Amino acid sequence: MTNKSPFSYPSHPSNPDSNPTGPFAFEIRDLNVWFGTKQSLFNISMNIFYQQILAIIGPSGCGKSTFLRCLNRMHELSPGVRVEGSVKLMGKEIYAADVDPTLIRRRVGMVFQKSTPFPTMSIEENVLIGLKLAGIRNRSFLEERLEQSLRMAALWDEVKDRLEAPGTSLSGGQQQRLCIARAIAVQPEVLLMDEPCSALDPIATAQIEELIVSLKKNYTIVLVTHNLQEAGKTSDYTAFFLGGKLIEMDSTKKLFTNPRHKFTEDYITGRFG
Repeated sequence: MTNKSPFSYPSHPSNPDSNPTGPFAFEIRDLNVWFGTKQSLFNISMNIFYQQILAIIGPSGCGKSTFLRCLNRMHELSPGVRVEGSVKLMGKEIYAADVDPTLIRRRVGMVFQKSTPFPTMSIEENVLIGLKLAGIRNRSFLEERLEQSLRMAALWDEVKDRLEAPGTSLSGGQQQRLCIARAIAVQPEVLLMDEPCSALDPIATAQIEELIVSLKKNYTIVLVTHNLQEAGKTSDYTAFFLGGKLIEMDSTKKLFTNPRHKFTEDYITGRFG
């Protein structure tokens, strides 16, 4: 039986595919996702620009996090998930039969809503775990990557004298920056962030938001957020999801000031969500 989304949508959501600046980090076509018999995403087609920040907004349960996990095949760690459609990373299909999902997850890093430093590991071990699992043992290389990653995560000056301390000894905002350092230590091409500031205080949130913007020069970033102000401050483009469908995608400034669709306008003006 085919599941249908409970909303009526425009048949062609706005999407800046024709922007000549390219290239695209991701090209997504006709993406559909099921959890068991329940369909979660419906015919998502969009392009994500290289080394730009895309914010994904929409009410709870609209498919934002599901979409994010499709970009690095993280959903395959959950039972009963089925995906149809095409997701190309730098022009190559990530769902091809001969593609190793572990390698995709290395190229497309993930930062979760709740900071997740490994509790039995030091700050240093948390950052380097991905490299060590990949078999890298060269000490000078690891030390260089450790400092580089912590500097890029704006954390080096705060922890350089206590690298052997547990990762969990850090504050909430520091732990989230530690998780970002861990994600970028393996030098991915893309960073996925699933509400990285939702559990943080305003000061820590501002630090993470500044960090996200600074990382754009090195990474394509896809950010899921409920915070419209955060989306407005950090992103180049914004996509609005509702009921598992992409309603509208455009430059953040245009989508927030002159949305094409009433659903988008109603959401950003607080009429629902």
